[in-house]
Amino acid sequence: MRISPKIIAWGGLAAFLGIIVVFAMPSYRHGEASVAGHRAEDFTMQLSGKPAHLSDFHGKVVVLNFWGTWCPPCIEETPALNRLQKYIASRNGLVLGVAADEDPAIYEKFLQDNGVIFQTYRDPQTKNNRSPIAESYGTTMFPETYIIGRDGKIARKIIGFQEWDSPEMLAYFDSILGKS
Repeated sequence: MRISPKIIAWGGLAAFLGIIVVFAMPSYRHGEASVAGHRAEDFTMQLSGKPAHLSDFHGKVVVLNFWGTWCPPCIEETPALNRLQKYIASRNGLVLGVAADEDPAIYEKFLQDNGVIFQTYRDPQTKNNRSPIAESYGTTMFPETYIIGRDGKIARKIIGFQEWDSPEMLAYFDSILGKS
């Protein structure tokens, strides 16, 4: 059976475009191993002026979002993170933002100006927009988010901007928040 050159050409083009789509997806990084199933790295922070640890939230679903006030996609997704916080709070879920910001005044102004309602912590060790806490997770770009299950293990890693209150994301959170 002879295959037409046109079919071969179109098949090759479709395969090439498929590869481009996979590499262009924000959740793909060449050579990066999956972190799903790994225990979330614990760290200390100050929340509402009191010492805290990520491990204090064991038993909750935590949306750990690494961001910065200098990052346009981070700024763009802030309202959706606020809406997600409202959506998951009653079911033992929370959004926790860790900001890679050096200037506390700019950080505080951003929180106030944008009506941020989710828990946030500014990593005071940040230098040149690089947060040691974010780097301990392997984060090299912002925003980057880790969904941590009630068991303290990473369920999912999301790289880049996300519409946190899209129907698909809300369905995802409904599925994991329904688990005990």
